[in-house]
Amino acid sequence: MPPSAVVFDLDYTLAVPSRDRATLLSESLAAVDAPQASRSEYLDAHRRNLTGESRAPIFAELFADRATDADPTAAADAYRAAIADAIEPVDGAAELVADLREEYRVGLLTNGPVRAQHDKLETLGWTDLFDATVVTGELPAGKPDERAFRAALNALGVSAEEAVYVGDEIDADVRGATEAGLAVVQVISQEGPAPDERADAHVDRAELVDRLPAVVARLN
Repeated sequence: MPPSAVVFDLDYTLAVPSRDRATLLSESLAAVDAPQASRSEYLDAHRRNLTGESRAPIFAELFADRATDADPTAAADAYRAAIADAIEPVDGAAELVADLREEYRVGLLTNGPVRAQHDKLETLGWTDLFDATVVTGELPAGKPDERAFRAALNALGVSAEEAVYVGDEIDADVRGATEAGLAVVQVISQEGPAPDERADAHVDRAELVDRLPAVVARLN
């Protein structure tokens, strides 16, 4: 069956930060007099807190084993503002989505708290870019849980067999979408993970705008 829908990941697929995330995290923690945490520690806590309104539970977990009176909500607000200020679209990403919408239903499925991800979309001017936008903060579970992908498919009104998922992460995107029954295009970049054999196709992020439409058209 030829695809009738394309579902995108957001971070490091269609948009990237202009500054290193570890630096943004460090500066945000310093701004609220909070103890420092590494990027890997943050990501581990983030994976355990993919639903909800804000990043406050992530920072509460990070601060739990540290002697600090720092406010997790203040840290979440500082980091959210820093990320929103730094987020930039991949060149031509909005035009790519608009072009694909002439032939396919096009959705966004992004992991993260509600406020953080919607702030990014507002900064990018993408609040109305997609036919459907699903933020896992509004769901019972995030990627790679099949329920997250089902929510996106339901929002677009398509079945898994009709959809192609486009994302960069191995576990959340490639494994999650594959196990949910979607075809997968893995987005490759210098700073990202290596190509995974479970993906149906691989496209370098620098070539995404030029190559993706033809890659999707070839998938059945």
